[in-house]
Amino acid sequence: MRNRTFPQLVADIGGTNARFALIEGATELPSRLKTVSCASYPQITDAIDDYLANLQGPRPQIAAISIATHVDSDFIKMTNHHWSFSVAAVRKTLGFSTLKILNDFTALALAVPTLGVKDYWQLGSGKSIENEAKAIIGPGTGLGVSGLVNTGSYWMPLQGEGGHVTYGPANDMELAVINLLRENFDHISAERLVSGMGLSLLYQSIGLVHGEKLVEISPRQITEMALQKSSVIAEKTIEMFCSVFGNVAGNLALTLGARGGVYIGGGIVPRLGDYFSHSPFRSRFEQHGRFTQYLQQIPTFVIDADNPALRGAAVSLQSEYQSIGFTSDEDE
Repeated sequence: MRNRTFPQLVADIGGTNARFALIEGATELPSRLKTVSCASYPQITDAIDDYLANLQGPRPQIAAISIATHVDSDFIKMTNHHWSFSVAAVRKTLGFSTLKILNDFTALALAVPTLGVKDYWQLGSGKSIENEAKAIIGPGTGLGVSGLVNTGSYWMPLQGEGGHVTYGPANDMELAVINLLRENFDHISAERLVSGMGLSLLYQSIGLVHGEKLVEISPRQITEMALQKSSVIAEKTIEMFCSVFGNVAGNLALTLGARGGVYIGGGIVPRLGDYFSHSPFRSRFEQHGRFTQYLQQIPTFVIDADNPALRGAAVSLQSEYQSIGFTSDEDE
């Protein structure tokens, strides 16, 4: 992988938006950023080509794209959007010499070691233990999950799909909501509840539990109504959302032994602002029976950096990460 050639294209593609930027030198952060709606383009090649067509200067020959789906072969199909493609075909169509595709939260995990203290803030107590595993999790269109394990010389990210683990209700209200959801879904995953889609489902379900059939509204509208205290159901929705999220994040910390900390990304938490600091998230994160004290010692951090997954995509082009994601080279 000829990863020292610049500029390099980096991208972070979620179920709703696609973000593009250039890496123009070995130590530079992403520049010339542009965000577009995925729905505005029939295929991923259209979105990339539109970004490149408006650039001045040399066209990138190397690209790394983080994407919100499982990546393990040449064929990529997004989980929460209709785009699907062959990595090799996209590389050839756009004229790249190298195209790397990796999961978006694998990219976010790769970005975590590059963050400075101003790029995140701590929620609750706990202290990171150097070189111990780190967990990365965050709700957006879906629920991204990853982790980092220290190899002794660099951090290796995990390539998992932890957002799709089964969620079990922790109280009677959650049970009532999940029983309603089971009427339409065979499997209630963490992502089904902790995501933009999850906000909408929680809002409708909590309304039904309280005897109200609600008009369908967007996750952003639900959040705004909750923060403005203009809807009791919206407030209960955000409260349950943060509670379930805390439970899921605590489970992940236990699974990974993430004594290096849990890092929270995604697009939803920043929109909650100060509410998240006082939400049930941290108490539910810690509340795990005999391992409550264990989790109380693990810090949770909210990532506050601009487009960190773009940084992670750039890091993925380093030689030690050749096995991460799927790469197509013109030499193949």
